[in-house]
Amino acid sequence: MIEPGLADGSPIDEMMQLTAQSLNHLEIQEHFNIVKEIGRGKYAKVLLVTHTPMALKVMPKASTKLQGFLREYCISLHLSCHPCIVGLFGIAFQSNEHYCFAQELIIGKDLFAVIQPKLQVGIPESSVKRCVLQISSALEFIHSNGLVHRDVKPENILLLDTHCRQVKLADFGLAQKRGTLIRFITGTLPYMAPELCTVALLEGQTEVTAPPLRVEPSLDTWAFGVVIFCILTGFFPWDRCMDSDSFYQEFAEWCTMKERPDTEEDIPPLWKKFTPEAMEMFAKLLAMDAEKRCSVGEVGAYVEKDWLKKEHVNEQQQTAEKEKAS
Repeated sequence: MIEPGLADGSPIDEMMQLTAQSLNHLEIQEHFNIVKEIGRGKYAKVLLVTHTPMALKVMPKASTKLQGFLREYCISLHLSCHPCIVGLFGIAFQSNEHYCFAQELIIGKDLFAVIQPKLQVGIPESSVKRCVLQISSALEFIHSNGLVHRDVKPENILLLDTHCRQVKLADFGLAQKRGTLIRFITGTLPYMAPELCTVALLEGQTEVTAPPLRVEPSLDTWAFGVVIFCILTGFFPWDRCMDSDSFYQEFAEWCTMKERPDTEEDIPPLWKKFTPEAMEMFAKLLAMDAEKRCSVGEVGAYVEKDWLKKEHVNEQQQTAEKEKAS
């Protein structure tokens, strides 16, 4: 549960009030020709429609509060001027059963779709770096506007081409103002920061004993670090950031060692494919202490350096060539 923020006269608040006052009532089928469903999440779905080339995000009223819809629409509209964020058309309306808004149509796959988990090789490092620079720029812009995305994951990074020459960050359904308090969340996901996992209601639990968590950009920084690992390797580094996860525990112990010799034996097995420079980057992005975590923009200092060891790059190329041949 997230505590509702008081109206503070910010641009987002003003946009929400104006949108609520002018939200027209339309039936989707009467005004749009629905071609097909092109995406679906827990709270909404996205439709390809031919009114003009656009995507229509559709949220059922049964599971969506008007305030939540207005927040997502207005935050998305406010940020959509950035070239690496999905654009909006400024069209929002409601039908009998749904809240809807129109957004830029991206013909292409999301980042998760191009990762091949069975092969566990990720995508080429050059493509990863192009993607990372664009998403870090989008996140810096979001943070400079006093907002936190809170859902940075491969599924929300859309590709306009398969080589990541142009990518766009999508889905602001969980976005919040910096400083908003989170009392609890349900369940955990691999990209959630450890401090976020402390307020998770796990199966069988009825309450959380940890104090409320304040939303900060460091949550996005952690998720961004996990995404970089994921698209370089083809798999997540752990299931959840909790002591019960041995893969996370190994990494946490490596991070918190006071004196860490630079030897292969000290690096957790899943991380041995990375160069020392890449491990330095990950240590900053995935710092256990949220206050010591770097900003997302600091990855730019590492782009000119190798992230994968040469032997792993060769292995990745050989696996990709075999996949093409088959």
